[in-house]
Amino acid sequence: MEKIVSLCKRRGFIFQSSEIYGGLNGLWDYGPLGVELKRNLKNYWWQVMVHERDDVVGLDGSILMNRAVWKASGHEDTFSDPMVDCRSCKARLRADQLIDKGKGRQCPNCGGKDLTEPRAFNLMFKTYVGATEDESSVTYLRPETAQAIFVQFKNVLEVSRKKLPFGIAQIGKAFRNEINPRNFTFRSREFEQMELEYFCRAEEGMKLLEYWKDERLKFYENIGIARDKLHLLTVPDEERAFYSKGTYDIEYDFPFGRQELEGVAYRTDYDLSQHQKASGKSLEYFDEETKQKFIPHVVEPSAGVDRTVLALICEAYSEDQAPDENGKMETRIVLRFHPRIAPIKCAVFPLLKNKEPLVAKAKEIVDLLRPHLFVFYDESGAIGRRYRRQDEIGTPFGVTVDFETLGEKDAALRDTVTLRERDSMKQERVAIKDLANILVSRIA
Repeated sequence: MEKIVSLCKRRGFIFQSSEIYGGLNGLWDYGPLGVELKRNLKNYWWQVMVHERDDVVGLDGSILMNRAVWKASGHEDTFSDPMVDCRSCKARLRADQLIDKGKGRQCPNCGGKDLTEPRAFNLMFKTYVGATEDESSVTYLRPETAQAIFVQFKNVLEVSRKKLPFGIAQIGKAFRNEINPRNFTFRSREFEQMELEYFCRAEEGMKLLEYWKDERLKFYENIGIARDKLHLLTVPDEERAFYSKGTYDIEYDFPFGRQELEGVAYRTDYDLSQHQKASGKSLEYFDEETKQKFIPHVVEPSAGVDRTVLALICEAYSEDQAPDENGKMETRIVLRFHPRIAPIKCAVFPLLKNKEPLVAKAKEIVDLLRPHLFVFYDESGAIGRRYRRQDEIGTPFGVTVDFETLGEKDAALRDTVTLRERDSMKQERVAIKDLANILVSRIA
């Protein structure tokens, strides 16, 4: 994990927030490569969950909502974790972080047993709306994105004219004042969620829970996470939310242990019923065929963007042996991202930066490819060093413009380039006119 954290900073994936001021625990900034990786993940999720389906529409709800939303949902009263203080080392811990080696509860940091009793700690960030800071202006930064979907259910239903079953999807920021953020970006105080609320009739709920569990497993495989690193946990009755009739956790083998990537939960009609009761506004669905009115049930696949980005980096990280420009074997660090997720899709290199015809042709190729994919131009250093830099940030393809491209050694090779593949390091000769089509087909 130390190697991955170091690579993330060195190559511009993830930085600690406010680093020059000593940082702020549990908060992170995504650098030039990290923001591209994150965007590619979100775009692919949206493509699969919304654009490729006829039964899902999108929403972008506000982060601040009326305080009544959080009262009705139960968050204001119950959204808390049990917190424990270690009197020996002053660590503040979640109660489930304590260890027990058969001699009673101990602090995981110092091994001390002088612990406070667990007490409830509300995880929501409180803030105020308007000019005065009093009880009438209190609200919270949302701790989840789902509630915006539930309170806008009727509006979305009316404008989209969808029939059950159908879903409302959202990607957005959420905030939780975690007692003890840890494991790099895995548990943070500010994070992004990719959530779908899929509304259905009560009799369809359990069947759709199974359907969405399978769909979500397929999604992770399609972004390059090996199936044998994914695990499905059926959450037992005593650990499920009281309103859930079934929940699966999709877990991944991180370097720090098996942890949850996504929950797929059958939330019944709890949320819509709570908001209908608290607001006095109807959130019922009218079935044109049966002429019945009822509150739909919902199945919710909810994934963490930041956790998935971290899983993608962990899954991609690899070290192997490769020859340098002198033929001597050296350790090569490679991020083996699936091409559709990789931050940069293709790097373009002139063989020598002091040969103007090579540079001009390389820049022409960059202009040719840019409308189709994200391209990086690099002319500094030996070509082998440039390959290594791109391998380390996960760029799947490299295009080298050499003297054959100019037709100086063989007229038949004029206007061709060397196309290099990251994982195998194999190279092939490709006509410039075919380059965009070849790359687009291999990235998809």
